[in-house]
Amino acid sequence: MTRLTRRDFLKIGITVFTAGALMPSFIVQAAARSALDGPSPTAAARTLIVIQMAGGNDGLNTVVPYTDPQYQRLRPTLAVPPDSVIQLDGKLGLHPSLKALKPAWDAKELAIVENVGYDHPSLSHFQAMDIWERADPTLNRRDGWLSTIVEGSGETGGGFRGLSMGPSLTPTFAYPPVPPPAVSNLNDYQIQPDPRYPAGRTVRDEALQKLYASYTDPAPYATVLRATSDTADATVKSLHDAAAGHQPSVTYPKGPLADGLKLLAAAIVKDVGLRAGYVIIGSFDTHADQAQHQSQLLQTLAEGVAAFQTDITAAGKADNVLLITWSEFGRRVAENAARGTDHGTAAPLFVMGKGVKGGILGDPPDLANLDNGNLRYHTDFRSVYATILEGWLQTDSTPILGQKFPKLGFL
Repeated sequence: MTRLTRRDFLKIGITVFTAGALMPSFIVQAAARSALDGPSPTAAARTLIVIQMAGGNDGLNTVVPYTDPQYQRLRPTLAVPPDSVIQLDGKLGLHPSLKALKPAWDAKELAIVENVGYDHPSLSHFQAMDIWERADPTLNRRDGWLSTIVEGSGETGGGFRGLSMGPSLTPTFAYPPVPPPAVSNLNDYQIQPDPRYPAGRTVRDEALQKLYASYTDPAPYATVLRATSDTADATVKSLHDAAAGHQPSVTYPKGPLADGLKLLAAAIVKDVGLRAGYVIIGSFDTHADQAQHQSQLLQTLAEGVAAFQTDITAAGKADNVLLITWSEFGRRVAENAARGTDHGTAAPLFVMGKGVKGGILGDPPDLANLDNGNLRYHTDFRSVYATILEGWLQTDSTPILGQKFPKLGFL
C-alpha cells in the first residue's frame, strides 16, 4: 500500500484544478473574478442534460426511413425490418430497441431533429467531436459551448452549475475560470485519506484547508489555489449529500450511463444549483457486426433515459429539465462488407422533456440524393444549440456561437 502524497491529493481530490490550471488565461480570469460573487441559480433554474453518443451513431437505423425502398436496397442485411420498427408516422420509425422512449413520444415530450450536421463535415472522430463541443467548425473557438453556463461552479457556496460524468472534464464545459467537477465514481470524488493513517483524516483535511487558505495575494496562483480548494470542498459535500438524500422512485438499469443519470437526477432533485449535466455512452463506432451491437447500445440509452425521466417526474422536477443527445457524425448510407457502416455525415438527434414540443423536425433523409454516399445535412447543429441557449437556458447565443442561427420549433 502506497502513501498518499500531496500530488495524489491534487490529482484525485481536486479534480477541478487539473481541468484548467495549465491554461494561462485561467490565471488571468480567476484573478479577475476573485472579488465577484456570481448570481446563484435558484432552485427553479432550468437544467440541461447532454448525452453524448460517442463513436458516431448510425442515425438511419435509429430513426428508420422504413418505407423508403432505397433504405432496404442499400442495407440488405442491416435494414431494420419494417414490421419491427416503432412507427412514428408513415415514413419514419424508431429502432425497436428504443421502445422505452415511446411513452415520451406519445406524450409529445420527445422531438427528433432530422439531418443535423454542418458544412464540410469532418469524418475524424476527434476533430468532429471538437467541432460539436466548441460549436465551431473552424475550431478557432477555445472554450466549450456550455462553458459560460457552468462558469462559477462551487464559488461562494452557490452550488455547482455543471457536472461532468466521467474521468475527465468534457470539453463542452471547458474552460471557465473555475471549471465544474468531473466525477467518474462518487465514492472516489472526495479528498482522499492517506491509506496508512485513516484515523487522521479529519485533522489532515483541516490542515490542507488551512494550507490553501494561507495563500494570500499577490502570491503566485493564490486566487487559483483558494478557488480550487473552496470549489472542491463545496462540491464534494454538496454532491455526496445530494446522493445520500435522494431515494430514486425507479430502479435504474446497470451501467455507467444509468449511474451517471442517477447521480444527475439526485443533483437536480436536491437542488444543488445544477444548470448543465453531461454523460457519455460510447462504442457507437460500428464498422462491423453493427446490428446486435447498436441494438444493445440503443436499448441502454433508452432505458437509462426513461428511468431518469421517471425519477425526476416523480420528484416534481421534470418541468425544469431538458435532455438532448448528440453524436459526432452519422454513418454512410450503404452498409459495408463487414455488415457494419463507416463514418458518415448527417444524423438525427433527440430532444426530450416536459417543455418540448414533440414531433419530427425536418424531412426524412433523401437517400436518392446523396453526397458521395453520405447524407446531405439540412439543419446546422448550431441552430439546435441556439434554440437551447436562448429558448431554454435564456442566454444570448451570439457571443457563444459567433453569429445568429435560426431557432427551431422544438421548445
